[in-house]
Amino acid sequence: MKIAIIGNGNVGSGLAAAFARTDHDVTTLGHDDDLAPAVAAADAVILATPFGAAADIAGRADFTGKLVIDVSNPVNADFSGLSVGHDTSAAEEIAALLPGATVVKAFNTIFAQHYAAGLRIAGNPLQTFVAADDELARERVKRLAADLGLAPVDAGPLKNARYLEPLGFLNIQFGYVLGRGVEIAPQWLAA
Repeated sequence: MKIAIIGNGNVGSGLAAAFARTDHDVTTLGHDDDLAPAVAAADAVILATPFGAAADIAGRADFTGKLVIDVSNPVNADFSGLSVGHDTSAAEEIAALLPGATVVKAFNTIFAQHYAAGLRIAGNPLQTFVAADDELARERVKRLAADLGLAPVDAGPLKNARYLEPLGFLNIQFGYVLGRGVEIAPQWLAA
């Protein structure tokens, strides 16, 4: 699959390095790069930018017919809370900005450092929660996650991003504010 990753910060670079170990063809772009050619050529576009950049990005390329994976957590600039939530989510707002695209929420609960460390803790693959209104899109992203070595978890419709984004924020709180470090990840376990 041809994947364009928009965002070359820690998460975007981490995802690019992890996908480079697979058979997928990956192009990484900075927020200020010319996005249109890479988006046009891509089967999937990963938005690995802060949520606040989404409106600008939406206006700089045609995302019609594209699978768009949102990895953002809409955290306030001072990390005191989320800028959207409870009755909407960053993913739903991005879907509204990209009406011709199929938006999927995934990878938002994984610290960037895990991409270089093999996406495992104590030998167990990390989970990523995948939410989208389109079941086929959810399955495609779950396959991409599995290709990276993650354990994908079907999280249902896109509106469930309203719960995944606070989970990502809680992970940030545990890791940075409460001092547990970045070698952690939320997991949904079953007997």
